[in-house]
Amino acid sequence: MTEHKQWKSVENLIQEVKTKLQGQDKLFLLFEKCYANTLHTTVRRHSDGTTFVITGDIPAMWLRDSAAQMRPYLIPARKDAALTELIAGVVKKQFFYINLDPYANAFNESENGACWDQNDLHQNDWLWERKYEVDSLCYPIQLAFLLWKNTGCTDQFNEDFRRGADRILQVFQWEQDHEENSAYRFIRKDAIATDTLPRNGKGAAVKGGTGLIWSGFRPSDDACTYGYLIPSNMFATVALGYLEEIADRVYGDNQLKAAAAHLRQQIEKGIKEYGIVETEDYGKIYAYEVDGFGQYNLMDDANIPSLLSMPYLGYRGDRGIMQSTRRFILSEANPCYYQGKYARGIGSPHTPKNHVWPLALIMQGMTSTDKKEKEDILRMLSETDAETGLMHESMHVDDPKKYTREWFSWANALFCEWILDFCGYGIVK
Repeated sequence: MTEHKQWKSVENLIQEVKTKLQGQDKLFLLFEKCYANTLHTTVRRHSDGTTFVITGDIPAMWLRDSAAQMRPYLIPARKDAALTELIAGVVKKQFFYINLDPYANAFNESENGACWDQNDLHQNDWLWERKYEVDSLCYPIQLAFLLWKNTGCTDQFNEDFRRGADRILQVFQWEQDHEENSAYRFIRKDAIATDTLPRNGKGAAVKGGTGLIWSGFRPSDDACTYGYLIPSNMFATVALGYLEEIADRVYGDNQLKAAAAHLRQQIEKGIKEYGIVETEDYGKIYAYEVDGFGQYNLMDDANIPSLLSMPYLGYRGDRGIMQSTRRFILSEANPCYYQGKYARGIGSPHTPKNHVWPLALIMQGMTSTDKKEKEDILRMLSETDAETGLMHESMHVDDPKKYTREWFSWANALFCEWILDFCGYGIVK
């Protein structure tokens, strides 16, 4: 699956980065290979003007991953109308899928019946997987907004986008009272506990009326322990803020603007009331998950949105609590934090113990204000690619040659975004 067009704007940017990274040959070679990889191996244009993007070694398009995969190309797209059109096509494809089924997380290139598991409930031929994840509905709004802000393009704001926005708001409102309003169920037969939902597919019980949005699964595609996933709710407030501005300045739609603002305010209130926990060693911190009844899960996962990614996503929480949370999740108090001979950082229950994710290392570097911390992470990434020239899903802290997923485009793209930012090419947000 190769996009044959030579992207001159991308090649020019690569050469500029080479100059800026003079003397850091390994870092540049990693950037060069990762930056070319996504655009030339995962993207396919369709005749209807949409763009299909596979996640890497899985032949399906995730709403989340495809948005993240395109982000580092927003920078050269400022000077490249064809690249802008390509990214707009991704947004159009995402909202086509959302209008098919806003509860699904991953889709097929055509109505071909391919899927992760033939026995999943409510499967149709477009769906690769129907795991409902709040972040999957936030990422397409984010990409549409960032494309507009960085290039001025508004082609992505078509009728599908407008209808999709209404569907997203509707789903979020239903899932604020999952117990009473939601018909969503997910059962995967003979699966491990993290790959299905309890209570006949309904998920663990949550308290209604909190203002928070229920999510069946985390951005790792693992089932939530408690249904209110705080990082995803944080991301939802940011995405809804984007939608308010789109409604106002693009559509001139006061009703859509007011609906997005009202929902955003409810979620923000819910995070403040239910998403903060007092700890003995770290003071007040944000929980990873809560149920509204008083139960909570203190941890962080490598996948984004995460608590580590709060500043990156643009969430404006309590600064002191955010700092305390960062100290907690970057310590062994976080059950997903590992350290060894070659790496130290955040992993995930989705992968084996003692495996750190480059996604989390990159995010740690991107959100750090400490120069030495950034340099240490760049060194770790340079030394743990197992000589493949690419980022993997995860690698063992004592043996980088033990890694998961040979080809994981999201990690490659985020690495490129950080290197571009490191070199002074920031994305307008």
